[in-house]
Amino acid sequence: MWTDFLHPINIEFDETFLQDKNLLGNQIQIHTQEKFPDLSSIKVAVLGVLENRRSNLQSGYDAYPFQEIRQKFYQLYAGNWGFQVADLGNIHPGNSVEDTYFALKSIVAELVKNKIIPIILGGSQDLVYANYRAYDDFGKMINYVNVDTKFDLGNTEAPISSSSYVGKMVINQPYNLYNYSNVGYQTFYNSQEEIDLLEKLYFDAIRLGEATSNIEKTEPIFRNADIVAIDINTIESFQEKNTIGNPNGFTNREICRIARYAGISDQLSSFGLYHLENLQNSENSIMLVAQILWYFLEGVAYRKNENTLQAQKDFIKYKVLIEDEVLTFYKSEISGRWWIEISIFNGFNNNLDKTTLLPCTHQDYLDACNQNIPERWWKAQRKNEV
Repeated sequence: MWTDFLHPINIEFDETFLQDKNLLGNQIQIHTQEKFPDLSSIKVAVLGVLENRRSNLQSGYDAYPFQEIRQKFYQLYAGNWGFQVADLGNIHPGNSVEDTYFALKSIVAELVKNKIIPIILGGSQDLVYANYRAYDDFGKMINYVNVDTKFDLGNTEAPISSSSYVGKMVINQPYNLYNYSNVGYQTFYNSQEEIDLLEKLYFDAIRLGEATSNIEKTEPIFRNADIVAIDINTIESFQEKNTIGNPNGFTNREICRIARYAGISDQLSSFGLYHLENLQNSENSIMLVAQILWYFLEGVAYRKNENTLQAQKDFIKYKVLIEDEVLTFYKSEISGRWWIEISIFNGFNNNLDKTTLLPCTHQDYLDACNQNIPERWWKAQRKNEV
């Protein structure tokens, strides 16, 4: 299956590069004309997808700088990570977009089944729909986090596109989407109808200003994500003629921190960067993408495996009475992170546990002590009652 869909890459290294064994390029197993990586010991796998036929972004650029991104990425030094990475090459566009979707869905499903985290380099963001469909046979509900200026709900009656794929995730069977979260939306890019719909569905959304005023507030949202996607256009312009052309957005440091939050999530099993075809071949923009990948791997290396029942037995429990509600908080002594207990009502969905822990912040606990119910807890409870 792998070689049916994945094309090898061809990058030449000079002698000086080859002599430094600590560089990522000398530690990653790379899909070349000669061999395909041995995936038996791989933790993270990179793959590019050269598909943007359903993109709603008319940037004027249609070149995928995956080769240049890889060159910069390979030249970074590996951290003390303790796991192996593979570069599987690229999926080329199929005869139809559905063919590309099928290839991506098949590969992601196989990787996730083997506990390998795919890093997807896109292509237009409608590819996330194929990524999401890769989980159809896993028998679980999916939490999706979208780092984007827009919600991408779109017109669900129209054909799928990069601006409507989330709407398709909501309405198309099988219904596997439990929660959708948007981090970094900007109100003037989203209609009031979409904003109202997000509220009606009890989904999470953090405006750009709220996120950047306290970037740590976004970490709990990533902690229970299965899929995280970053639209590269959510990054603010950082130099003249740069193609990440949003005048307002996350800074370079903030987006790298977000990538690390995604990586450190014990639950996350696939990650992607999209609309990379919008990048001009500038040194800074290419290096930024390479560093985003590096910070994601750094996050994976620092996972605490705190989403297991065994680990949660050691959490410190706190109970807070608010009017007629008793909120139960948990704190990990290992990481210092916080959770709040959510009750899942019988008959809601057999794929969900009867109780679960929702990631939260220490501030949520302090707010509860001051008789203020955390908004994410309230939304989660209301969603379960529907």
